[in-house]
Amino acid sequence: MQLLDRGEAVRSDWNAAAPPASGWTPVRLLDLWQERWPDHDGVVWYRLRWRQDDPRRPTALLADYMSLSGAIYVNGEAVARDPQLVEPLSRTWNAPHYALLPPSLLRAGDNVVWLRVSGLAAYQPGAGPVRVGDPQALQQRYRSERFLRYDIKLINLAMSAVLGGVFLLMWLLRRKDSVYGWFALTELIGSLYAYNHIATEIWPLTGTDAWQAFNAAFYVAAGASYALFLLRYCERRYPRLERVLAALAALSLLAAALAPAWMGHHRNLWFALGGLIYYISIGWFLVQAWRSRRPDALVLAACLLLPVLVSFRDFALFFGWVQGTTYWLSLTSVLTLVGIGFVLSYRFVSAMRRVEGFNLELKREVDMATSELATTLSRQHALELAHSRAGERLQLVRDLHDGFGGTLVGAIAQLQQAPDDMPKAAVIATLKDMRDDLRLVIDSTAREHADLGAQLAPLRHRLGRLLETADIDSRWQLDGLDGVELGSARSLDLLRLLQEALTNVFKHSRARRVDVQLRRVDDRLQLRIDDDGAGIASAPADDGGAGLASMRLRAQRLGGELRIESGPRGTGLRLDFPLAV
Repeated sequence: MQLLDRGEAVRSDWNAAAPPASGWTPVRLLDLWQERWPDHDGVVWYRLRWRQDDPRRPTALLADYMSLSGAIYVNGEAVARDPQLVEPLSRTWNAPHYALLPPSLLRAGDNVVWLRVSGLAAYQPGAGPVRVGDPQALQQRYRSERFLRYDIKLINLAMSAVLGGVFLLMWLLRRKDSVYGWFALTELIGSLYAYNHIATEIWPLTGTDAWQAFNAAFYVAAGASYALFLLRYCERRYPRLERVLAALAALSLLAAALAPAWMGHHRNLWFALGGLIYYISIGWFLVQAWRSRRPDALVLAACLLLPVLVSFRDFALFFGWVQGTTYWLSLTSVLTLVGIGFVLSYRFVSAMRRVEGFNLELKREVDMATSELATTLSRQHALELAHSRAGERLQLVRDLHDGFGGTLVGAIAQLQQAPDDMPKAAVIATLKDMRDDLRLVIDSTAREHADLGAQLAPLRHRLGRLLETADIDSRWQLDGLDGVELGSARSLDLLRLLQEALTNVFKHSRARRVDVQLRRVDDRLQLRIDDDGAGIASAPADDGGAGLASMRLRAQRLGGELRIESGPRGTGLRLDFPLAV
């Protein structure tokens, strides 16, 4: 293998198809021509010579570096060529060029290699050494160089894009935890900057100046985002500093859009600014990590130390203080990405564990509160049940007192005032009245929840049998009473009113038929009792007898007014009252 690192160079214009005949200057490769021709934008030809004893021996060529794009000629014949040799220039500067030379191109003795390199003086144009020799050895070297200068950067770019997308999604799900958002923004903007190392064309931009300007702007913006990420990671907020960082990022992007040529030619200043942001923020973070001694912060600090040290060498290479064609930071960036991904995942898992712990504590508290509430509700239910039973007993006592008690007192008074030879039938009649009133009380309170139809059934049966003894045909019509509940007190009033009315028919009407109709109309009940007896004279409540007065009073308690229509063809009783009062 022969190393061709000494040759000659000459300037040319953009459209030169062949090298000039004169003006050649001796050079040593790696050569960056802006040091020799500071203002030259265009083409520089490099001429290198080597001796080949046997042209039939398999021979390959490896060109180490051509920036920004170029073509390779061997003995006047093209063996490799980038797509664009004029603006917009192709970008194959970060990958070596390999070519297998056919025997027909080679000569016994002297052979010549021309490198046609297209570039702009502001962006370190030039060419690196060329190697000629065994194809297998050169191909192995080509693969190794391509991996270090191109493939590893492609891997880093893919990792950055994936991590940026993953943590962007995490931030969208946890908007309050802005550390994920700033890291995602850092990786996504950093991916745009890193694309410069693998891009082979400058689309969608129209010129190299614009490409370099945006590349520098993305570097500054990524540095600002990275600084904000470290601030948020340490749970710090400095509003003025954050506004300055945001302003610098916005200014760099604006300058790239409005003045690409100016910014591109001054890209070194912008890269120095971005590097300064990185170094200051990382130095500050190292101090904070050492003070806090948090395990995740110390891990991240350790992952940043080696890349920071390597970056010094890369900055020296970028600014031309040392010579070379390979940037080493990409070899350590995997460590940085893995470290940051680890600590952010650690942070996320820690937060999830805190949430799970909080959920367990909350569950215990809820279980305790539920148990206490169940106990309280159980006690309250027991008290309400006791109160309900006491209320039912009190209501039963009141019903017995108001109804049966009154009947009993009246019967006692009647018996006290009756003569000693009071007929047995009168005593039995008094006892039957007391029995019927007691049955009404029992029927209205025996069941806690009974609809009106069920409560009317036993009364209807007893009164029907009573009327049959007087040869009175009773006909009942009950409509819409399913599900109607009046409550024990109102049900008792209605039953007593019915009992009083039909008892009067039995005792006084001399009727042959009585019709009873009780129906529901919307939210009201309508009662009609018609008999074909002798009739009674309509009278006010105070002179209509104790029974009529009692019925009027019960009608008022039900929420209606009792009307009585009497004539030679019989008597009609009417009552209309609401279901609820």
